[in-house]
Amino acid sequence: MTTREFVTGNMATAHGARMARADVVAAYPITPQTQIVEHISEFVADGKMDCEFIRVESEHSAMAASIGASFGGVRVFTATSSHGLAYMHEMLHWAAHARLPIVMGMVNRSMGPPWAIWSDHQDSISARDTGWMQLYVENNQEVLDTCIQAFKIAEHPDVQLPLFFCQDAFILSHTSAEVVMPDQKLVDKFLGKRKPLFKMDCDNPATFGNIMSPDYYMELKYGIEESMTAAKRVLAEVGKEFGDVFGRPYGLVEEYRCEDADAVLVAVGAVAGNARVAVDSLRKKGKKVGLLKLRSYRPFPDEDVRRLAARVGTIAVLDRAIPMGAKGQIASDIMAACYDMDERPAIQSHVTGIGGREVSPAQIETIGEQALKGGSSTHPTWLGLKEA
Repeated sequence: MTTREFVTGNMATAHGARMARADVVAAYPITPQTQIVEHISEFVADGKMDCEFIRVESEHSAMAASIGASFGGVRVFTATSSHGLAYMHEMLHWAAHARLPIVMGMVNRSMGPPWAIWSDHQDSISARDTGWMQLYVENNQEVLDTCIQAFKIAEHPDVQLPLFFCQDAFILSHTSAEVVMPDQKLVDKFLGKRKPLFKMDCDNPATFGNIMSPDYYMELKYGIEESMTAAKRVLAEVGKEFGDVFGRPYGLVEEYRCEDADAVLVAVGAVAGNARVAVDSLRKKGKKVGLLKLRSYRPFPDEDVRRLAARVGTIAVLDRAIPMGAKGQIASDIMAACYDMDERPAIQSHVTGIGGREVSPAQIETIGEQALKGGSSTHPTWLGLKEA
């Protein structure tokens, strides 16, 4: 039976793992993710979730345990934030290159020093080249829905790659909102059970992850690239199927008021909500600005970006992370996607919300007005930076 509950983003993540019937959960606390595994431990203790709940001594161990469990052919979930993700970094490569469909809930938090527990995307963007799929959510309903879809995407036979989905610290993780809880029977039918293409079997022993010569190594990595490309199609198919079953469809991107837009803002995560408000305000003033929300960062939705870029004059990107010495990473990816177009739009790079700095609709509205004036960025603009 479908119900409605008032829950935080962390609780929505825990419910998603429960409804997906994760068999193993490797748990280690880190602010602001801790509540996810705490809620799951309560589900297990209360008999609401049947899983092996493994308390480990570090985030590195959490991913190592997840890898071992996934090799066993079961459905695996874990969660982390910020320095926890950084501590996992070696194991992130291992999980992806071993083709293990682990799902992880990521709560975006700033990297130290100085120590900060508020949101930006430096932690997840820093893991962009590990081979993990990355999805970003705007609100708590998307948290729950994306967690459920993540298992179906990762476990698809054409993908077989791990996936983490990101929510902004405190803006979503600790803020309550009404969320539609889908019927468990429908979730079970939608997901089914994991059907591993390979697994550790004591009766049929095999070697996994052993040393490999240059004669074969490169082809295996190419296979990961092919699967990441296939993931674009699978993401779209799973998002459509989810909409057919639960009434809330998803894609790699979402366009908002882009049909006749002269300029388009690009946003990722919770800031997309404020960007919608800014777009509506600009539209009331007769200014044709739209919003492109990137839900999928890896795989990068270059085809969707190019289709939109072909009909607008300017794209203004709001990045909540900065690779020091370059433009915002998402802005750079959009520039790369558009570089060989015959007529490409001006692309502007804006760095926003670092360390949890507020990104208000009024600030975004100013960016929209600047975008209408055209011109590409030579250097990124830092939005909301205090004067020295």
